[in-house]
Amino acid sequence: MSGDASLSAAEKTLSVLEALADHSRIADIADASGLPKPTVHRILQTLVQRGFARADGQGGYLGGPRILSLAGRFLQRLDITEHVRPTLRDLQERTGWTVHFALLSGDEAVYVAKLEGVRPYHLASRVGMSLRLHCTSIGKAILAALPDDEVRALARRTGLPARTGRTITDVDALLAELTEVRARGYAEDHEENEAGVRAIGAAVFNHTAEVVGAVSAASLVDFAEAPGDLPALVVRAATTVSRALGAD
Repeated sequence: MSGDASLSAAEKTLSVLEALADHSRIADIADASGLPKPTVHRILQTLVQRGFARADGQGGYLGGPRILSLAGRFLQRLDITEHVRPTLRDLQERTGWTVHFALLSGDEAVYVAKLEGVRPYHLASRVGMSLRLHCTSIGKAILAALPDDEVRALARRTGLPARTGRTITDVDALLAELTEVRARGYAEDHEENEAGVRAIGAAVFNHTAEVVGAVSAASLVDFAEAPGDLPALVVRAATTVSRALGAD
């Protein structure tokens, strides 16, 4: 892109946002957007102030929480959610548990669909809410589809903060857990993100075999009765959603 002076402020901001999806360093964002580094830096500072970007602690920038929130609110209205909703509904009816579908967004995932279970309670999760990857069944299912070095890099960027007394906060322990997830094909959350809640999750892939999110079934521990084939049901639902996204 050339002719910086001829671009409107909105065009410059959008160019930086688009570049931020693939790059974190100011120099790379400047190259991708075609804007001068001082302009990119100024726009990034505004995006940080508004929550659309955040510093990664290493001199770079990542997407901020407002992007996740807006993405979740928009995604729930897109065809992708409606396209996979029958699969999610089938999982909910077969298990009675609350079913979630979340998509990977930066170093977090964001809920784009939620179907309440049959029990007389509602989980605190909601569409548009972001979630950590290291302490949720959805997040661990996603991380298990990534190389260990990427998991370590993410842990360095975000830390592994304890959400409950059961949260895995050591990266080596997390990697050991992910090895088990890969072997069995699904992830478990035993009150690691929220006290009193357990969940089972399985990864979702797109047409390039890239992990893009995960499906989970969750329940309060006190009401956690489920079919003996619950993990298989969750994996089957995630596979069906993956196929809907073009996966082989």
